[in-house]
Amino acid sequence: MHLVTLLLPVYDEEVAHELTERFGGVTAYARAPAKGLWKETPQHGTTHDDIVVYEVMVDRLDEAWWSQYRRSLEARFAQKELVVHAQEIRRL
Repeated sequence: MHLVTLLLPVYDEEVAHELTERFGGVTAYARAPAKGLWKETPQHGTTHDDIVVYEVMVDRLDEAWWSQYRRSLEARFAQKELVVHAQEIRRL
């Protein structure tokens, strides 16, 4: 089993619905948005976004589908790059 985590700049009902329909559920940490901080280059100041964390548990990791979905979300939210990552987990 894998836990897929998506870091998005805003809470979006459509994303929550899409993930629930495809995978049967989603967890969104949306009440107190997290802060994402990064530097584009050493010469630039720090950039930040308020982000919402989405998590989905999947039995099988379809990397091609997640890659394509990440690209579609980048276009939808006009983002240069979104973080989507997966880790292997074990239910206890």
